Amino acid sequence: MSEILVLAGDIGGTKSNLAFFHGAPEAPETVAEESYQNREFAGLAEVVGRFIAETGMSAATACFGVAGTVVAGVSHLPNLGWSLSEQALAHDLGLREAKLINDLEANAMGIATLAPEQFFTLNPGRPQPGGNRALIAAGTGLGMAMLCHNDDGYRVSASEGGHMDFAPRGEEQIALWRFLTARHGHVSVERVVSGPGLVAIYDYLKARGEGEPNWLAERFATNAERAAVIAQTGLTGEVAICVKALDVFLSAYGAAAGNLALAALATGGLYIGGGIAPKLLAAFSDSGFMAAFVDKGRFAELLADIPVRIILEPKTALRGAASHALAAT
Repeated sequence: MSEILVLAGDIGGTKSNLAFFHGAPEAPETVAEESYQNREFAGLAEVVGRFIAETGMSAATACFGVAGTVVAGVSHLPNLGWSLSEQALAHDLGLREAKLINDLEANAMGIATLAPEQFFTLNPGRPQPGGNRALIAAGTGLGMAMLCHNDDGYRVSASEGGHMDFAPRGEEQIALWRFLTARHGHVSVERVVSGPGLVAIYDYLKARGEGEPNWLAERFATNAERAAVIAQTGLTGEVAICVKALDVFLSAYGAAAGNLALAALATGGLYIGGGIAPKLLAAFSDSGFMAAFVDKGRFAELLADIPVRIILEPKTALRGAASHALAAT
């Protein structure tokens, strides 16, 4: 086992999770870890500098999974206004190498580091040895990544598939698409399959006449996390509009996951990441997610054979960034 330390980070729109790791790329071991609120810092170098100072540790190699597109070693995080550069980070932090990868890319790399109990199986399927894999993850936005098999294992390909067009299924989703078109113009799948998307579905149902009880309106007024309130209320079955919103959301999620599985030819498995899915395990199992996933006409049988698993480990992206950094040492 290597005792060389590497620095890894999962950099989101709200917080940065940072850690030093050692060990093998397929089994990174945490040495020190901390989480920071990004609003308290002017940039990533300042956050990482604080972490290094507080731990008294150092590393020559670092990898950061970031919530933004990475092109030629540069990324802009729109929710923060941070512009990141591998070259600048390496210089400012005294590193030999600083690598930026998309957060979904980091999540995908982290899959190989997880144990079987860190997944929840929706569909066991019949995985093909050496088959490609794919990852879809709804949270604040919607991310996708593909894992293409080659002689060395899997090569992860980042994507911006969440910004593909939303493809409505049935009259109700067509009406939802029209509602969102009037609001946004272009309707990406992320407008529906995400935390804000769940809220948008609720708004559509309310606009078409679904009832909202006063106590729920009051709860919205005192809780900024509308998506969480809708999901929790939908899970308990307390209010019909929330149950319906959750049903529409999970059906759209399943269809998007099936589309990705087809695009990647993911006969090795489709993985569901992000912060939403682990909170909705019971709803996933009882919903139309899998029905929408396999509803692909002549390719329904192929989709039914694809294993579908929910990732339960919240630090998968951090572990994936560590795995990438350890492989580079």
